[in-house]
Amino acid sequence: MRVAPAVAALVSAVTLAAGTALPAAARTAPHPVRIVKIYYDSPGADRRTNDSLNAEYITLLNTSRRAVNLKGWKVRDKSGYTYKFGKVVLRAKKRVTLRTGQGDDGVAVVYWNRKQYVWNNDEDTAYLLDRKGRQVDSCSYKASSRSAYVDC
Repeated sequence: MRVAPAVAALVSAVTLAAGTALPAAARTAPHPVRIVKIYYDSPGADRRTNDSLNAEYITLLNTSRRAVNLKGWKVRDKSGYTYKFGKVVLRAKKRVTLRTGQGDDGVAVVYWNRKQYVWNNDEDTAYLLDRKGRQVDSCSYKASSRSAYVDC
């Protein structure tokens, strides 16, 4: 038996109002590790000094109440530059900053150890991939004359 479109729409509206539209398992929740900031244009002239490279960075936040092991996770830009996390455990409600230049990794800061910039000053996209290569977040930007960073 066919149901008239108006009746089908009414049934859908009632189902949504009753809160039974989708079972909980069918809803997709965002991953708790998110890209929260990209500082894409380090201050001053782009001379590729280590200080300038390290002023370019991306910050991730663990929004959950549990630690997340980032070993094997990747941050990639639109051009394909890829950073792979080593032994990094991102504790609950904490941030980790990935700086482009060279340095010694710590709990809250890790270094790409590059000698060239990653993030384009005009526009780019950052992708966060889990250890299985699944995209869990992304952030795109177009440069603004008022800012050298984007909050995602």
